[in-house]
Amino acid sequence: MLLTSIIAANLAGGLLSVLAAALVAFAVLERWVPRLVSFAVGALLGAALLNLLPEALESSVGPRAVFATLLVGLLVFFMLEKLALWRHAHGPGDNAHGHDIQAHAGATSPAGLLIVFGDSLHNFVDGVLIAAAFLTDPTLGWATAVAVIAHEVPQEVGDFMVLLHAGYTRRRALWLNALSSLASVLGGLLGYFALKAALPALPYVLAFAAAGFLYIAVADLIPNLHRRFAIKDALSQVALIAIGVAIVALAGQGH
Repeated sequence: MLLTSIIAANLAGGLLSVLAAALVAFAVLERWVPRLVSFAVGALLGAALLNLLPEALESSVGPRAVFATLLVGLLVFFMLEKLALWRHAHGPGDNAHGHDIQAHAGATSPAGLLIVFGDSLHNFVDGVLIAAAFLTDPTLGWATAVAVIAHEVPQEVGDFMVLLHAGYTRRRALWLNALSSLASVLGGLLGYFALKAALPALPYVLAFAAAGFLYIAVADLIPNLHRRFAIKDALSQVALIAIGVAIVALAGQGH
């Protein structure tokens, strides 16, 4: 029964947060998607710097190990994006000379797959934490699942904005976010069967996930924001970034 509860809580925590975020994202008019990329920047920065990294630093591994993992993660995400761009630029029938790499990226950009990968790592950690809470007390486990839903929704909205901005359809963005949420079930299973072995690795996974969110926000999204030079655009971007950070910070309290 305990294992069933862990799986059910992880499914509920992951899928309900995705569905809630989808309701918000699907209600947004298509013309608002480029503007809400600023919100996505704030949500990703807030999740990385106010949630994931502080959780990693509260562990016993020490700040040097956490920041070393963060550095490695940034380099790995850079190489993954470089590999994806190279693959598009050297696809069948393509001539690498004189071509715009972004044109070869097709309808979608690598940022979409990177955000799904980073979010899957985050969901995996949530799954382990939910399992740990259930093993302590089932009531605490359900309370933790509710907290996961609360703090995941604003970040998932940001993920949707990244996927839509990267060229994915709303239906495909929904399916990708739903699939990434299932990583929490894997985390829950690992937590149930091998909690002692899993817990020491969590700070490194958190730091690696934070690296993914930071890389996408700083390397992929913020440069796009700089293409709009008008003062009113800059003010709206700053405001939406601040709103994204604030909502993630408020939702993460008590988690």
